[in-house]
Amino acid sequence: MSTAHHPVASTGWTGWVRFAGVILIINGVFSGLQGLVALTGPDSYYLSAPGALFIFDAKGWGWWNVALGVLLILTAVALFSGATWARVVAVVLAGVSAVVQLMLIPAQPWWSLIVIAIDVLIIYAIIAHGDELKPGETPPNVSS
Repeated sequence: MSTAHHPVASTGWTGWVRFAGVILIINGVFSGLQGLVALTGPDSYYLSAPGALFIFDAKGWGWWNVALGVLLILTAVALFSGATWARVVAVVLAGVSAVVQLMLIPAQPWWSLIVIAIDVLIIYAIIAHGDELKPGETPPNVSS
């Protein structure tokens, strides 16, 4: 039995997958800059919300953000090439971003909800239409 590969018809969602890549690059740049500021700035970062006070170690948080920023940028660049691993990593990173935003709802409710909505859209676009980024390859046609 031979498997024939037919070109994937590109739809409008291919643009959304590219949008996901651009957003991942922007998010990576912001994370990296945020991390560099934390590394060169004061020793603690605090956030007060009604009834709570969160205190973070700025150096550890800074290194985490720098590493995350680099990972986001590399994943986005690979996503443009249609690499399967990049789609998987991008979905995982968008999921992590959505979970982190859930924790930030008390401090920044509107921003958190907007980012969660964009993360969900990114996950949908990549899962449902990520195959369209790789021209000339499709799953084998199972129908007889």
